Amino acid sequence: MPTPKLVTLAALLALASCSKKQPAKARAEVAPSSTGGPAGLPAALIGHPAPDFTLKDLDGNEVSLAALRGKLVVLEWFNPECPFVKRSHGKGSLVGLAAKHMATGVAWLAINSGAPGKQGNDLEVNRAAVAQWSLTHPVLRDETGAVGRAYGASNTPHMFVLDSAGKVAYAGAIDNSPDAVGESPTGGTLVNHVEAALSDLAAGRPVATPVTKAYGCGVKYGS
Repeated sequence: MPTPKLVTLAALLALASCSKKQPAKARAEVAPSSTGGPAGLPAALIGHPAPDFTLKDLDGNEVSLAALRGKLVVLEWFNPECPFVKRSHGKGSLVGLAAKHMATGVAWLAINSGAPGKQGNDLEVNRAAVAQWSLTHPVLRDETGAVGRAYGASNTPHMFVLDSAGKVAYAGAIDNSPDAVGESPTGGTLVNHVEAALSDLAAGRPVATPVTKAYGCGVKYGS
């Protein structure tokens, strides 16, 4: 029979072996972002084709991103019960912005990736918000969160601007004022990042600031 000292030594060696193997497993895992996708995904999308999708609007009509190819497109992640969305549409940089640019041929789609039972998912709440803010662009329902995760949408509002070739040209915040009402812009001057991106693209220029950090509520994805 092995002596007690040999048994103890063998146990210590086995424990040390397990401790050495564990870090290798951790390194092999991809660090998730708050959206469940790879960290930094919005920045990685810049200059690449936007993930395609077909979603239904609040009336059940299908809207396809592919059908908008050739147009500048703005995607706005939406939650009508998020305080940041309320302030942006009630007083901040989103007031009348979609209608203004849609009049020039830009396509604008709001996307609600909230899962059933989560804040802002309810159909009638979305319809009431559309009426309250006089929205003329579609609000699309992404209840599985598949589209939101494909884009790495982490906040509401989280904005994406696509060029006429269907590539992501801008990803980030609506503006540089995280209070969502334009009263405390970083640097002292309010900058509407989406409007600046659309202006650059319309003039045939690369977007000067293609990525910013989105602010707002976290997207209410399901498990």
